[in-house]
Parts: sequence; structure tokens; C-alpha cells
Amino acid sequence: MPCQRATESVKTTLLTVGKTDEDYLERGIQKYVARIIHYVPFDMKIIPDIRNTKNISELQQKQREAAAILDEIETTDFVALLDENGTQFSSRQFAQFIEKTTLQGARRLLFVIGGPYGFAPEIYQRANCKISLSQMTFSHQMVRLIFVEQLYRAHTILRGEPYHHD
Repeated sequence: MPCQRATESVKTTLLTVGKTDEDYLERGIQKYVARIIHYVPFDMKIIPDIRNTKNISELQQKQREAAAILDEIETTDFVALLDENGTQFSSRQFAQFIEKTTLQGARRLLFVIGGPYGFAPEIYQRANCKISLSQMTFSHQMVRLIFVEQLYRAHTILRGEPYHHD
């Protein structure tokens, strides 16, 4: 299957602002990361939380996070923001999105979870797309676990494996 070879060759990165504080979430994230790496080169990069946020505005905090995010983005990256106003996919549609994006020649799929106030305008300008995981609101830390599970599910769908049931 050509999509399997294509998706295996493209690195996927999940970039997050701030570390995961809850042990149960971190264990779940690591469970799915360990599964994902059997399908594609995958890593998570964590941008440290901005310090002393009590003395700065939301906009200033988003701009500081934006500078750190932009430092991690390469010119050849396909950047997908996890954003409440993004496109919603079913699990099968998300798998098709990954396949299509990969086949279009992206060198790295970079998924970004921002800080508590979202993204600064310059991040939206650089992004190739926005993805919403649900109409519901989740904590930024829970989104990490939900996303890596969906990424794993997408790769099992692309391989025709039985993890996903319709």
C-alpha cells in the first residue's frame, strides 16, 4: 500500500506549551507514543511554560509562546494547530487527512497545542490548518492524551488493523 510507505517516511511531531502535570495523563500519553513509533518517526517537544505570567497580559503571554513555537517550526513543516475553531474530523477522516498531507510531500507533520489562551496571530498566519478535536472544551493537558490516541488510531486505520471499529 503506497500510503503506508509514505506515512512511515514522514516524521510527526507534537509540540506543546508546558509539561504534563498529572501522572495519569503522562502514563497514557507515553502508552500511545510507544505505539505510534511503530508506525512513524514521532516525538513530542515541550516548550516550557512562560514564567511570571501574573505581571503580563494574555497577549504578551501568547506572543512569548509564539516566539518559542516559531523557533521550533522549520520552513518545510506542515503545521496543524489544535484549535477550538478548527476543522473537526471523524477518526477515518483524520486518517485520510494524514495520508493526503503525507502524500503531498510534507517533510514533517507538526501538530501544535498552544498555551491556556490559545495562539498569537503570527502562529495562525504560519499554520497550514487548524484541527478541533471536539466542540467540547478539554484542558490543554487532556488534549495531549486525546490527540496521541487519535494519531495512533489514524495509523491503525491506514494499515487496516483492527483497533478501530465502525
